[in-house]
Amino acid sequence: WVLARAASGGVSDDAFDLDPDHPTARLLAAGSHLDYRLVEILENPRTKKMRPGIALDQFVRRDPDIQPLSSVFQTTPALSDWRVIVVDAADDLNRSAANAFLKNLEEPPPNTLFLAVSHSPGRLLPTIRSRCRVIRFQPLGDPEVEAVIARLLPDLPAAERAALVATADGSPGRGMQLANANIAGLMADLDALAAAPAAMAVSRALALARSLSSKAATPRYEAYLGLVPAYIAAASRTRGGARLAQSLALWERANALAASALALSLDPQSVAFELAELVAGLATPSRNPLEAHEIA
Repeated sequence: WVLARAASGGVSDDAFDLDPDHPTARLLAAGSHLDYRLVEILENPRTKKMRPGIALDQFVRRDPDIQPLSSVFQTTPALSDWRVIVVDAADDLNRSAANAFLKNLEEPPPNTLFLAVSHSPGRLLPTIRSRCRVIRFQPLGDPEVEAVIARLLPDLPAAERAALVATADGSPGRGMQLANANIAGLMADLDALAAAPAAMAVSRALALARSLSSKAATPRYEAYLGLVPAYIAAASRTRGGARLAQSLALWERANALAASALALSLDPQSVAFELAELVAGLATPSRNPLEAHEIA
């Protein structure tokens, strides 16, 4: 957002600060800047539900109710030197939309800057990645994350807020997604698993998996899917040598399983149990993480 705002005019070459009362800032905030366009998942006007991804009709005219990106390119930038297109997120492009976006990158309109947000760049089409320059934004510090969460959730208990900050990993958005999942309780469960003797690990993992398997526990289960890889990653940062190699193997397996659980409609109790087993693997350096239970 800050980069798009800077490219849309109103700031000097060596600063990104822009007064909220500046005309450019006001137009962008209102979504009415003529040279700025956000491409994101839209609501299906017929079902009133969010679409599963960014579709082709958002790039080329196919639906009379949607102004496609192609129509924006029929004119030159009106208010600034550059036109800015933000795709948030490029990970959400379906195959047809990804190919249409690729065509924009292969034959870019003059004075047009595309900002493609990606949380998993490795999953993008290689031809898209090869035509983009990577700009990495550093995560926020814990005090900044806590300030955002405290402002948006002023009634949240201090212990829960601290747990959200600890699991947000520098991203207030990630913390907010976990806000209603009793993260403090989940963190306590994971801490117990990570320290449990091997003889107790299976029973604790099974108890946690059962608590996350009901339909009522779906929000907590979905939070758990994001929490476990982050928990293992945090543990990895304090390790070295063989223990680091083992925890990285645990993280890779947890990350792959968590990423596919919802997309493949895997059984929540089985997924939760295997993830819990991987966390328990942090307690036993000699344990082979690949011995964890497979999910068919």
